[in-house]
Amino acid sequence: MVQPGAVPDRENLYRSALRRLRGGLVMAGLFSAAVNLLMLTGPMFMLQVYDRVLSSGSVATLQALFVIVLALFIFLGLYDFLRRRLLSRAAYRLDQYVGQPLHDLWLRSGLRPRPGTGRPLNDLAVVRGFLPSPAMLGLFDTPWIPFYMAVVFLIHPWLGFLALAGLGIVTVLALLNQWATRAHHARAMQMDSAESFLADQSRRNAEAIVPLGMSGRVTARWAEMHRAGLAVGQVGGDRGEAFAAGSRAFRLALQSALLGLGGYLALQQEISAGMIVAVSIIAGRALAPVDMVIGQWRSIVRAREAHGRLAALFDAAPGARAAMQLPAPKGRLEVRAVTKFAPGGRGGARAPILDQVSFRLAPGDAVGVIGPSGSGKSSLARILVGAWRPDAGELRIDGATPEQWEDAALGRHIGYLSQRLELLAGTIRDNIARFDPEADDAAVIAAARLAGVHDMVLRLPDGYATELGHDHAPFSGGQVQRIGLARAVYGMPRYVVLDEPNSNLDASGDEALAQAIIALRGHGCTVVVMAHRPSAIEAVNKVLVLHGGRVAEFGPKEKVLQRATRPRRDSVEKV
Repeated sequence: MVQPGAVPDRENLYRSALRRLRGGLVMAGLFSAAVNLLMLTGPMFMLQVYDRVLSSGSVATLQALFVIVLALFIFLGLYDFLRRRLLSRAAYRLDQYVGQPLHDLWLRSGLRPRPGTGRPLNDLAVVRGFLPSPAMLGLFDTPWIPFYMAVVFLIHPWLGFLALAGLGIVTVLALLNQWATRAHHARAMQMDSAESFLADQSRRNAEAIVPLGMSGRVTARWAEMHRAGLAVGQVGGDRGEAFAAGSRAFRLALQSALLGLGGYLALQQEISAGMIVAVSIIAGRALAPVDMVIGQWRSIVRAREAHGRLAALFDAAPGARAAMQLPAPKGRLEVRAVTKFAPGGRGGARAPILDQVSFRLAPGDAVGVIGPSGSGKSSLARILVGAWRPDAGELRIDGATPEQWEDAALGRHIGYLSQRLELLAGTIRDNIARFDPEADDAAVIAAARLAGVHDMVLRLPDGYATELGHDHAPFSGGQVQRIGLARAVYGMPRYVVLDEPNSNLDASGDEALAQAIIALRGHGCTVVVMAHRPSAIEAVNKVLVLHGGRVAEFGPKEKVLQRATRPRRDSVEKV
């Protein structure tokens, strides 16, 4: 059991989940054994009918055999149902074990994207769909091929050698199928992922694409990628279909060859007439799993690739780290020589986004971070809230680094309004309350009032129960920003970081923002505001000027702004 304050160990979670499914898979294997043994019912019944009933003319024997066969087929259907049910339940349990941690891991990967991450939730769906599929049943039946071959050998060695030769040819076809289609299937899956990314991206940006007349060209670009992916996949599909068709045709020809050889052996009085039909059915059953595997090879490859990506993703995930239940912070914030390089940059190979940034804030301080575009304001905001980790230097919250906190515990004390804000699918209440199912309505309303959005929400037909997100009417940029501000100040967190909080606000919104900052300072909260517009820093008491990722000025607002404007006045006087 994970101790409170600890981060669940994700390193081997996927492999551990697969091990937990082992019992169910073993039971499915046992039922597969019963199914494969009972598959001999039909051939044995025909053998008895031809060799015993027809020769004796006994109707009673035929009736008794039929009753026995009927009972055996009932058990065959029951065991086949049970193994399918076990595999479907195993797929469900895998999703239950891995789904939520995988989503969390996928969500966190957005903070530090890595090449090859792909879409792990889709990979889980592929593996989940593969477990109860016909391909999986074919793999369970494959180990029973030697058993059926042994039965054929018992009937007659010549028939056994012919069936064994046929099995060898079918196996070679399966290996050739893998060799001929592997690269094309892998390439097709990569191209499908890129195509899906473009489709999702273009839909999210439809408000810009359609008015700019780009929809036709973007659609053409998608169609080009789509056709290229289909062409690569079709090449692999054509080859796989050719091998599958060839394997099926060869299996039917082999059964006919076995019938012919069996007829010859029967004429030589070496086997009975019933054995002719029985051996053909048994040999066909021996080759059926191989035929199934060849026919389902594409799904097997997809499941194998998805399994490999999931295993690699969880292997690369950070392990558990010890986290104490630290007391609630007071609001002291210290940034010590923080340096951050551009993603992909190594050491001095690329100029840093932030370079040796240092400053201190006390409870109740509000600092406005100003500077030209590209000076590192948004990067500093991401580091302050823990979305990014500095490459050098450290961040101290009441003397402790963020790593000493459990994520959820620290998150309760942090408010963040990002520059690129998108509300999540859910109600307005859910978004303000950060999707906390135990959120207090009074706290939600208090946050909305503090952000100046309460009256606007009440004017909506459903109020705080208004649904946001997919297939719901969009809100204006200002409305979204105000709701985001309410989420940031929900619960009166001790540290509030606002990145361009008034970029979409009107005059009343600017006033509400200033009042919110004043109220936060009055409660002893520490506020950091990244700003381009002067109205965003009206309520702050300190200013930090960033230039080229370095701290150019830091101190009380009046003094810093005076020093910033003094060169301009001096130049005017000289003129």
